[in-house]
Amino acid sequence: MKHRAFHGYTMKQAIDEGFIIDVVRHYMPVLSYYRLEKTVEGDPEFDARKAQRKLRRFVEGHEHAIRLKAEIMVDHFHEQVLARNRIGGQARAMVVTNGVERAIQYFHAISEYLRERRSHHRAIVAFSGEHEFAGTSVTEASLNGFPSNDIAKRIQEDPYRFLVCADKFQTGYDEPLLHTMYVDKTLSSIKAVQTLSRLNRAHPKKHDAFVLDFQNDADTIREAFADYYRATVLADETDPNKLHDLQAELDGAGVYSSDQVRELVGRFVEGAERDQLDPILDACVAVYKSDLDEDGQVAFKGSAKAFVRTYSFLASVLPYTSMAWEERSIFLDFLIPKLPAPQEDDLSRGILEAIDMDSYRVEKQAAQKIMPADEDAEIDPVPAAGGGGRPEPEIDRLSNILKTFNEHFGDIAWDDEDRVRQMITETIPSKVAEERAFRNARQNSDKANARVEHDKALIRVMTSVMKDDAELFKQFMDNDAFKRWMTDTVFALAYHGPTVR
Repeated sequence: MKHRAFHGYTMKQAIDEGFIIDVVRHYMPVLSYYRLEKTVEGDPEFDARKAQRKLRRFVEGHEHAIRLKAEIMVDHFHEQVLARNRIGGQARAMVVTNGVERAIQYFHAISEYLRERRSHHRAIVAFSGEHEFAGTSVTEASLNGFPSNDIAKRIQEDPYRFLVCADKFQTGYDEPLLHTMYVDKTLSSIKAVQTLSRLNRAHPKKHDAFVLDFQNDADTIREAFADYYRATVLADETDPNKLHDLQAELDGAGVYSSDQVRELVGRFVEGAERDQLDPILDACVAVYKSDLDEDGQVAFKGSAKAFVRTYSFLASVLPYTSMAWEERSIFLDFLIPKLPAPQEDDLSRGILEAIDMDSYRVEKQAAQKIMPADEDAEIDPVPAAGGGGRPEPEIDRLSNILKTFNEHFGDIAWDDEDRVRQMITETIPSKVAEERAFRNARQNSDKANARVEHDKALIRVMTSVMKDDAELFKQFMDNDAFKRWMTDTVFALAYHGPTVR
């Protein structure tokens, strides 16, 4: 039996009647291409599956890639949003990132490029908590220069135009001045709809919205919106009886006792401090670690998450009177974050020290109007199954891992421009900056003497890279104009650091 709402006001109807903006009417995917190279003599072996994930995180967080994407965002906003007077010149942009570290990287890269463009606009970064970045503990307030509670108000005021987010402001945030979204995070299903819908708030001067997406494609976004564009039909019920099965499975694992559950819940309801709850939880964690093998730990944690997820959903729509379910839901909410992941050997450890990024390129695709199917959609009920398992490692040689990665993410006709750009803006300045004579002159002498030592160091560095980049070395030695330009560029980068381009 399928289940339909007794009344609905669909996304399609709201767009047609002008109450919200169609956020996928102007959607532009940006394809990223990477090429990695091996930097070690041998051909060591790694867990291929984990290695591929690490390589993807490495290239996406590489300074060169972040900088180039930040330039695309800033240039697009100035030339296609501000220059066209979107929302009467008041348009704002949101940058959606994949984690706190990436958000901070983007915040710095965007801020630096805005200064280089001599733009009077500024960026704000939004994330939760305190984090280590480049050896320093940072918060929203320390980076933005004002309290976290002021972010929503400040983005409405000049000079702030970019809101760089890590899992904040992506649901429930109501800001009509948001016009453009730059996405560098994998999105799918309801998360994609919730995130992109930050742009849909109406404004008297707002006639459209724009999405520039570095991670997802039009088909993925179309599928996500299709479930919610017209009426949404629930394909089946969430079976509450599954909670009995999950409770029996969890109770039978022996990680906790009914007395421990009741004691913790009783203390929590009476307003006890956390230090009165932790001893009970720590005792359960000790049993979890000592009595369950790795498969048992994976199964218990998966079932605990499934129980909390299912009960949370059902308790919000049905009048349950099961005290045992309520108690276990509260207890597991506290216990799950304290359960450690099973210990395992990281068979991909060390792969990042054996590779480097050889080339990186992005290509904008044509802007697309995504049209979800004009029909009702079905969604499945909340899954009430737990479990899970650990896949067996797939061991392969580094050369094969890189070949697979490059074929998947770098299957384009590369040319020397990609390599030369990275060599001049990253590799060579970094090597020059490490030269002892230049480093001492930069720290202990004036700029003129530092320039003399720099020129000597640059010759040494260029000689060392000659075997890998013969054409670049030839241009440097034979083309005086190119040599002067490159020398000035490398000196600026090596002397002032990577903030100069």
